[in-house]
Amino acid sequence: MVKMKEMNSDDTKNNFTRIIKGSIISVALTLILLFIYSIFLTYTKLNENTIPLFVIGITAISIFIGSLISSIHIKKNGIINGTMVGLIYIIAIYLISSTISKDFSLNMYSTIMIISSIIAGALGGIIGVNKKN
Repeated sequence: MVKMKEMNSDDTKNNFTRIIKGSIISVALTLILLFIYSIFLTYTKLNENTIPLFVIGITAISIFIGSLISSIHIKKNGIINGTMVGLIYIIAIYLISSTISKDFSLNMYSTIMIISSIIAGALGGIIGVNKKN
């Protein structure tokens, strides 16, 4: 009985570590994709009105991939683990951006970001758990 508890505790620690790694992968991927988008924005005639749409899309894709990767290794509770990746990501990004801009308000844009982050994380988690190796 003691061995089962220790194993569950170790699994929980490993799963949490994988969720954090998934969130870090998501942030790194976001930075790379936003850098690429900024190059396109600078050197083409791409309209600046596309920024909010691209930021939401890039965020959702990054969270989807991060939660997919973390859930492949966890192999259970994909919707919960993927949602956790999305929540950790969006909380970290929101805190960083709010600190930099000194604006802690919630508006329609940030609400859409939060919802899309949770949905993308959940979908990535579901697909990651059900992915056959």
